[in-house]
Amino acid sequence: MPHTAIALLELGALFFGLGVLGRMASRIGISPVPLYLLGGLAFGTGGLVPLAGIESFTELASEVGVVLLLLLLGLEYSATDLVTGLRQSWLAGVLDMVLNAAPGAIAALLLGWGPLGALAMAGVTWVSSSGIIAKVLGDLGRLGNRETPAVLSVLVMEDLAMALYLPITTAALAGVSFLNGLRSVGVALALLAVVMVVALRYGRFVSLIVDSPSSEVFLLRLLGVALLVAGLASQLQVSAAVGAFLLGIAISGETAENATRVLTPLRDLFAAMFFVVFGFNTHPGEIPPVLPVAIALAAVTTVTKLATGWFAARRVASGTGRVRAGAALVARGEFSIVIAGLAVASGALNDGLAPLATTYVLLMAILGPVLARVLDPIARRLVTWHRARRAAAP
Repeated sequence: MPHTAIALLELGALFFGLGVLGRMASRIGISPVPLYLLGGLAFGTGGLVPLAGIESFTELASEVGVVLLLLLLGLEYSATDLVTGLRQSWLAGVLDMVLNAAPGAIAALLLGWGPLGALAMAGVTWVSSSGIIAKVLGDLGRLGNRETPAVLSVLVMEDLAMALYLPITTAALAGVSFLNGLRSVGVALALLAVVMVVALRYGRFVSLIVDSPSSEVFLLRLLGVALLVAGLASQLQVSAAVGAFLLGIAISGETAENATRVLTPLRDLFAAMFFVVFGFNTHPGEIPPVLPVAIALAAVTTVTKLATGWFAARRVASGTGRVRAGAALVARGEFSIVIAGLAVASGALNDGLAPLATTYVLLMAILGPVLARVLDPIARRLVTWHRARRAAAP
């Protein structure tokens, strides 16, 4: 059978299978991310039916998926939102980093992966999944809750921190010199500052560059600019994903709303490929040895995220709202996989990092939405019980 025919058959089967998995996730009320990862495990190296004819397409599609994920995340925020979030939630952001990066770093050191492994695993356990959290908040009707702005502020802090963390990690994994590492960080800082200034003062001009009354022209312009910015950022040793995120921040108003509308289907398609490709590159047989470590990390970092949300929402929400804020932050996803992918691609770390990160994200991507649903009624019952006891006390 010709190679093109084989590739088309495999690609069609993959897309249809992802559709089935997405439908299953919707029916049982969880994010599709863990099922996409499981799909990648099933059809990748060592899986049930390895797909060998579409590697080049899936690798490029996964890179586009990362760009679109971060671009649409940036479109959700304005530069004003970011500045306000920094002012109001910087302390919660610092606490978030300390509490949630430490378990991953400590685990890597205990496993003998050294400082580079600690740096990578710190990012894996630190950053919550903005995509999963946004979907869960929308599905549960909590976007208007009093604690939700505190949750979003923590996510903004994490996204901004990634603009520095990713180039630092990329430079460290690549083994570049200290001066080159400083240059990467300097470029990231300069790029962030330029985009913030452009977004605050000249965002309307960025919007005009991509805007068009024709949806076809608008899509082509927007996607073209996003890939150009991502490629330029990558060339400057800044993450392509961060470049896309900053571009999303610079686009505002009605243009941002239209961009979200036209790009959402593309994001869903290519983001699914990103998660699948990460699963492709992980041998299922490598997961059982790291499962105890993944479970231990999941338990510890669930508690630390709950503490982060509790602290972040302390000024705006009651005890129940603070529990909801913590539960909303539990899920890990896109950034954790991006960071682990960078580490694995560098070839500088132990091969166990990929299966550990995959297993950990699987657990947290399932646990996060479940906790967001079940902890709210539990917290309400506890608050009611506590108030009843106080009222009954002499």
